[in-house]
Amino acid sequence: MSSHTSSGSSTLVTGGTGFLGKRLVLRLLAEERRVTVLSRRADAELASRGVRFVCASLDDVQAVRAACAGQGTVFHTAAKVGVWGRYTEFYKTNVLGTRAVIEGCREHGVARLVYTSTPSVVYNGRDIAGGDESLPLTTRCPSPYPLTKAIAEREVLAANSENLRTAALRPHLIWGAGDPHLVPRLLAAARCGRLRIVGDGKNRVDMVHVENAVDAHLLAEAALHRDFARNTAAGRPYFITDGEPVRLWDWVDGLLRALGEPSVTRRISLRGALRLGGFCEGLWRALPFLLRGEPPMTRFIAAELAKDHWFDIGAARRELGYVPRVSMEQGFRELIDWLHRP
Repeated sequence: MSSHTSSGSSTLVTGGTGFLGKRLVLRLLAEERRVTVLSRRADAELASRGVRFVCASLDDVQAVRAACAGQGTVFHTAAKVGVWGRYTEFYKTNVLGTRAVIEGCREHGVARLVYTSTPSVVYNGRDIAGGDESLPLTTRCPSPYPLTKAIAEREVLAANSENLRTAALRPHLIWGAGDPHLVPRLLAAARCGRLRIVGDGKNRVDMVHVENAVDAHLLAEAALHRDFARNTAAGRPYFITDGEPVRLWDWVDGLLRALGEPSVTRRISLRGALRLGGFCEGLWRALPFLLRGEPPMTRFIAAELAKDHWFDIGAARRELGYVPRVSMEQGFRELIDWLHRP
């Protein structure tokens, strides 16, 4: 999966120590590219391989802008993630931080900006089955993460020009061996008896293996190299998935069985989960100094666990040449092998 870069220029990856970001950096190193990473702290493995680090958070506007100097491409993967928290904190990182990236790209003549968005930017509270890029961006969502990511995506795509070409990728539920987020949280909830099937348990979802997500980022960068007048990728968003929607709760059950864990049998209706989510949100809002972390249920989580959310990746296939290399079956085997390691 090769791409191109301007000779003599480096590539900046914001969030290059995260799950997706680090895999992307490793792939860039395999292509013998010079890489700069902007993250809050350095990674010893990457530093030992010659990666230059700018240790700063996205709300350090001057540092973010300066990090763009000398870069041919910026991959902006960093974000404040989660389903709960103060809107102002998400806005500061996801919107103002992204603005600083755009400003830095313009100031220092960066040619390409690939932004890591999320499918939840089209959250509408309803089932999404085979949704494509014509879906409108959300302006009403009970979680600050999709709201602020939607604002940032809109600004990245609006910044597209002949001098700075931009694209936004929407990878859905990134997974795979080494995953520090999705699977560990599922397992922790199951092992302490907190996991419930929400709704009828038949909802289908998309996921994307981390290596497929990296492929998509490199393909988007390569697509932005094309002649501007004929460039279909510039200024466009793309859903990125494995192209194999699964029944969410069947997949979770298969994961638990493969690890020798009991199946999830306890259920809660979507209506009940939404009520519980609303109650938890109110409690966490009323007692912020007592109740730390994320509530065990929110209205957004309830909807995500009960509703269809899978997407048409036809645009990514046609315009980026994206083809998922790692199948759900292959990725699942590798994941189980990794989880079985001592």
